[in-house]
Amino acid sequence: MKTAIIFGSSGLIGNELFKTILLNNSYDKIKVFVRSIPLINNPKVEIIKTDFTNLEKYKDKIIGDDCYFCIGTTKKDTPNKDEYRRVEYDIPIEVAKITKANSVNSFFYVSSIGANPNASSNYLKSKGQVEEELKTFNFSKLAIIRPSLLVGNRKSFRLGEVIFTPIMNTLALFAFGSLKKYKPIKIENVVKAMLYISKNDSNEIVFESDELERIATSN
Repeated sequence: MKTAIIFGSSGLIGNELFKTILLNNSYDKIKVFVRSIPLINNPKVEIIKTDFTNLEKYKDKIIGDDCYFCIGTTKKDTPNKDEYRRVEYDIPIEVAKITKANSVNSFFYVSSIGANPNASSNYLKSKGQVEEELKTFNFSKLAIIRPSLLVGNRKSFRLGEVIFTPIMNTLALFAFGSLKKYKPIKIENVVKAMLYISKNDSNEIVFESDELERIATSN
């Protein structure tokens, strides 16, 4: 029996991932770690209400085949710097440590285009630092997912995406080489690529947005 572990199932990518694998036969069981219990009644799904300040408490539950870490936040949603750091850095690293200790085969980390441990942006810097730390865990399969601007229905309004998505779509028409990765990508294509990567062997660790697009549209 193959089991998926999902952190961040209420977010844009995590929710699409959850809905997709719930409806297909990729996994026999889905473990979802959440702050509040969603209204889901499905024999494939195990909901674990989680205190993210004490993840060690759930060590016996964080067991499965593939772990998908899709948690993220923004300065608007988490203005406190310490809490922001905890969500963006401490939690993914702690989850990775537990999954590695429990011999989970694969770890998927949803990062961001432009992630860099030396970036001036706290968001990109934290993502980059997590990426580098994850590489030291030596998972059987580590996939760092770096999507560009996401195209899909959000629960919350983001002015920056409303402004920049059409601009980047226009620029993408003239982009080539490394610039292609900045083209906005549909959420379902990110998820489709992630699931393809989970089922197939690859020497790659970092998957830029244009590579995710290529995988999703060619398979």
